[in-house]
Amino acid sequence: MSSTSNNDSLYARLGGEAGVSKLLMDFYGHVLDDKELFKFFENVEMDKLVNMQKELFSYSLGGPHTYSGRPLREVHAGLGITLHHFQRFREHLLSTLQDAGVDADDIHEVVHRVTSMRKDIVG
Repeated sequence: MSSTSNNDSLYARLGGEAGVSKLLMDFYGHVLDDKELFKFFENVEMDKLVNMQKELFSYSLGGPHTYSGRPLREVHAGLGITLHHFQRFREHLLSTLQDAGVDADDIHEVVHRVTSMRKDIVG
């Protein structure tokens, strides 16, 4: 995936709904295989989570959807997510984007936007 135009939203550059959906499915495949992160998803309805993530990523990346879920701070409160867990999560995102052939500048922007949510996720 490469930039088609600097005027396109990051969401569009990642392939729109189909591209973001594929990236999220690949990403969560890696996260669920991670023994340190799997525990956070054991009792989670993954279809619902992925749909919420599609909304969140669409909204965060300039796509057409709005996020209808609960505030991230509320969703992650009390889960015991540490900075180490967040960094592992971010590493899986980075490798998923790299494996998909996403442009380096777009990878940097996605990771930056996700990192900006850290304070609402890490307990």
